[in-house]
Amino acid sequence: MGEPDLAASLAEALPYVSRYIGKTIVVKLGGSALGNHDTTMDDVAICHRLGIRVVLVHGGGNAISHWIKRLGDEPRFVDGLRVTDEATMDLVVMTLAGQVNKQLVAQLQRSGSRAIGICGLDGGLLRARQRNPDLGRVGDVYDVNLDPLTALTSASFIPVIAPIALGDDGYPLNVNADTAAAELAAALGASKAIFLTDVPGVLDGNKQLLSELSALEAKDLIAQKVISGGMIPKVEACLKALNGVERSHIVDGRVPHALITELFTDRGIGTMITRGLSVRTGEQLQEVRHGNSHPSLARH
Repeated sequence: MGEPDLAASLAEALPYVSRYIGKTIVVKLGGSALGNHDTTMDDVAICHRLGIRVVLVHGGGNAISHWIKRLGDEPRFVDGLRVTDEATMDLVVMTLAGQVNKQLVAQLQRSGSRAIGICGLDGGLLRARQRNPDLGRVGDVYDVNLDPLTALTSASFIPVIAPIALGDDGYPLNVNADTAAAELAAALGASKAIFLTDVPGVLDGNKQLLSELSALEAKDLIAQKVISGGMIPKVEACLKALNGVERSHIVDGRVPHALITELFTDRGIGTMITRGLSVRTGEQLQEVRHGNSHPSLARH
């Protein structure tokens, strides 16, 4: 990159950097994006060094399924949720709060950041109730205790959080990582909630990326089945985060430096969902449904 390019990049990034210094962003790293590249932890470390408070929430479903198969069993799912009996719950704790969590902490440490790995059990961070007895130890978060996160971020640590919550019976519950990140972001009143996953973002009827949607538009596109399948829970997590966050983002975590690009450039690379009023008319929404979208330029 030549000097003019460098100067232009810095000029573009600096207003965004100054906007987020001292602010909190919640980054959810999807299990499907784990291990695809090594830039996410570098991006998180850069944000931390710039004075941005980053809270990292991670999944790890692929790693759990891997260990279940190695033990001679097959993973079971109902409506996209893992059936978690007592034995599987032990494996979830060992894999998420152990192997995956500590690998991410080690990566951040190698990138020069101070990170501490915890799960929702620690300090009573996440409390949940069992969703459905047929699913076993799967829970829905109903309470967030911010004291552990406040202590860590105030001491300049990056919290790395595994999505395991404390059940009403005092034992662990398996929690969807997207939902855990959304609940944490809302409770923190974070500036942004960024969901790094293995898809480019929300697509229109012609499979073209929609760079920006309001909450009302996102709900409308779910109702119209433009947003469908596995994208629905991701978008619903974004909408849940908007209870306390102004903007949620779905970003392709497989793209090198996706986090930095989404935060510090005009164009961004994923879909931003805002809690404001609809930015498109009914006629324009019809165009979105049929693949003729009009992306907004207001990315931040």
